[in-house]
Amino acid sequence: MLYFDHNATTPLCDKAREAWVEACERFVGNPSSPHRMGARAEKALGDAREQLASALGCGALDIVWTSGATESNNLVFHHAAKAVQGEVWISAIEHPCVMEAARVHFGARRKLLPVTTGGGLDTDFFRAALAKGKPGLVAVMAANNETGVLQPWRDVRELCAEHGVPFFCDAAQWVGKLPATGLGECDFVSGCAHKFGGPKGVGFLKCPTKGPVRAQLVGGPQEEGRRAGTENVAGVLSMMAALAEREELAKSGLEKREAMREEFIGALPEVQVLGAGEARLWNTVSALLPGDCRARWVVKLDKAGFAVSTGSACASGKEAPSHVLKAMGVADEETDRVVRFSSGWETTTEDWRELATGVKQVSSEMAVD
Repeated sequence: MLYFDHNATTPLCDKAREAWVEACERFVGNPSSPHRMGARAEKALGDAREQLASALGCGALDIVWTSGATESNNLVFHHAAKAVQGEVWISAIEHPCVMEAARVHFGARRKLLPVTTGGGLDTDFFRAALAKGKPGLVAVMAANNETGVLQPWRDVRELCAEHGVPFFCDAAQWVGKLPATGLGECDFVSGCAHKFGGPKGVGFLKCPTKGPVRAQLVGGPQEEGRRAGTENVAGVLSMMAALAEREELAKSGLEKREAMREEFIGALPEVQVLGAGEARLWNTVSALLPGDCRARWVVKLDKAGFAVSTGSACASGKEAPSHVLKAMGVADEETDRVVRFSSGWETTTEDWRELATGVKQVSSEMAVD
């Protein structure tokens, strides 16, 4: 089975597995305990904090360890609901955990920022909106999980800084695929290990250097009072081992990986790629395929030996069309033909070529069904 669903989750890489096993053996103490074993665990967490801070470009104490991006994103809105005044502005293509957290904590105080048909934030609209009013928080992701389209988070951060508006960036799909440099300049940044070869159930939130963050999980004083609960030392060290490897890979070789993606697209001339012409993640292809139901594509490709993804069920009335596709202006009758292919660092040119052959074979089978 060839795995092309890395945007959903990635296999644990060797470096992460080795680090996890070693950490379980070496750091058995609770980081909050006063004895030497606890102190060693706390020191390991501190070193990991320094490592992540260096990658993001922020202070080590700005980092809060969490169970993943969903918890991190919920913490941001839990905090902001009491800490900021006015509306929260979020891009119309944010991950569901951002959309839902904003709904729960802000209700009618939400404003969706539109995107272009290419899938990127409409910065002209955003700039004009800022000239008319000042929100309490702006949330724009770094890269979209469905289309892979890179968002103008640097431009948004600068505009927010000019207007004195806190900026939150969900970087779950960026970190570990592209260099993380500069993300630390955002007020809040979230990420999670399982998107780049680390273990599931561990992530981080970069918080503002100044000012307290209102904890969502309360109890103990861990994480400078921002997140109660015993830290997952082995998970954190495993995550950082994976990130170190991925950050090194991201420094070079991206052109080769983009070429793999483009060769795959070129082998399927009848396919319409969403976000074509836009800067996209090197690993992601979100495509309108022939036929009338993407769930059939997923099932048939699975039987052919390829694991790919669809965001909702075949037109059954159980799930609404993807909010990302609707925001991009994709017609309702076409949203059920979109399938996402997402590769990983270990994916080879030959893997992409086998996938292209598989897609063409399934297309031929569906044409005579």
